[in-house]
Amino acid sequence: MTLAIRDATPADLPLVLRFIRALADYERLSHEVRADEDTLAKFLFSEPRRAEALIARWDGTPVGFAVWYYSFSTFLGRPSLYIEDVFVNPDIRGRGIGKAIFAHLAARAIAQGCGRMEWSVLDWNAPSIAFYRSLGAKPREGWTLQQLTGDALSALAARQGQ
Repeated sequence: MTLAIRDATPADLPLVLRFIRALADYERLSHEVRADEDTLAKFLFSEPRRAEALIARWDGTPVGFAVWYYSFSTFLGRPSLYIEDVFVNPDIRGRGIGKAIFAHLAARAIAQGCGRMEWSVLDWNAPSIAFYRSLGAKPREGWTLQQLTGDALSALAARQGQ
């Protein structure tokens, strides 16, 4: 059995969207998916690119994906690679595919001069947390993720200049 990891192309948009939906289903968040192929095309493949994606294939069959982007750490004075999503089909897990995706992204982070790689995980997702610990990842103690979306984001933006 062989694993191949490659950058996603615009032809992969249906596949990327399928993996996004599979991940959302796994995380019990299907009701939150708003992405469509046009939106993904705009942000993954048009300039300026806001995110990047890869596809993992096992013996030629697509089995996983990742989406990431670069942020910046003012404390480190260097970029960070932020992994938005990683997903491997449940029926093929345990074969090193997830570890290979993370290793691939770590190599990209180093090549881009990043000082760290970060991602979020749902607090109930014990299998993923255990997997991340096996890679050497640690939680950022004392930090919580904050988020503005929808009406709250729009309301705050409307206050600009007031």
